[in-house]
Amino acid sequence: MTPPQTITRVTYHRIYTDEQGNSHFDTVKVEQGLAQAAPPAAPFYVSGDNPASKYRFYTFEPGWIGELHPAPTRQFLALMSGAVEMETTDGTVTKLGPGDLVLLEDTTGRGHVTRNIGKGYAMFLVVPVPSKS
Repeated sequence: MTPPQTITRVTYHRIYTDEQGNSHFDTVKVEQGLAQAAPPAAPFYVSGDNPASKYRFYTFEPGWIGELHPAPTRQFLALMSGAVEMETTDGTVTKLGPGDLVLLEDTTGRGHVTRNIGKGYAMFLVVPVPSKS
């Protein structure tokens, strides 16, 4: 069976701020296409390029709660280990586990709450990304 040339493979959560300063969740799907991206390796699915130039790690102790706060910068958070929940000001609570990805765009307004709900440390790989033009 020949695989399709275009396929949606990546889905992530996004937290954004509305005009009233409240935060909300959204779901984003990234399209990928089959490409010969790393010859001589076999073709695999690749998305378009986006700017990023650094990374960091966030580690939250068991029971840690980040009270209502805006994101310090527009950034992707990829949960590597642990369990957290994030709550937006509209009351939506989303539980995240290892492998979940969130784009924080609520850099203004009231922000969101993050809680480590697991029994151990929660660790994120964080990649700051430029603001949208």
